[in-house]
This record gives sequence, structure tokens and C-alpha cells, in this order.
Amino acid sequence: MPKKKSKRSAMKRFKITANGKILRNKANHSHILTKKKRKRKRQLRKSTTVDRADKKRIMSFLSK
Repeated sequence: MPKKKSKRSAMKRFKITANGKILRNKANHSHILTKKKRKRKRQLRKSTTVDRADKKRIMSFLSK
């Protein structure tokens, strides 16, 4: 049976921490930034963890 391939697009978007949490970037920080406040744009730079409900699905994309 062949090896299971991981989704390359998911590999670029998510990172697994040492504790097993999955990090992702926040949305709405790519364009139309003129109408967004400075504080909001600064907070969008930071990464956040993936919700528990989505973790199983994303881990299946990242299977190595």
C-alpha cells in the first residue's frame, strides 16, 4: 500500500507546535487595509490556534 500523502496547501498554512496544537494565520490581512484600524491590523499579524472542532480534520490533511 502506498504512503499517505499530505495536502501541500495545508502544510504551507498550518504549523504544529511541540504540545500538539495547530497554529494558523488570521484572515482579513491581505488587502483593503486602508479602512482597518492600526490596532486591528497589528492584531491580525499574530497567529492563533485552530479550534478544537477543526483539529481532527486538519490533522488528517497534515498526515505524514
